Amino acid sequence: MEATQGDRIIVHGRTVGAADRHGVILEVRGQGGAPPYRVRFDDGHETIMYPGGDFAVERGTANQA
Repeated sequence: MEATQGDRIIVHGRTVGAADRHGVILEVRGQGGAPPYRVRFDDGHETIMYPGGDFAVERGTANQA
């Protein structure tokens, strides 16, 4: 998995009925686009993530303020 600052992310729900979470990658802490990533989700929550198989990246579609 490789990502860059500003990419949008989607973390798919892991159980039936669980909603997907959407956010933006604020910082790439690994080398060459590798995890961990500092992420701000659309609900305002920020965290450091090592994404798993339930994670997708939308390249360069974030709205930077």
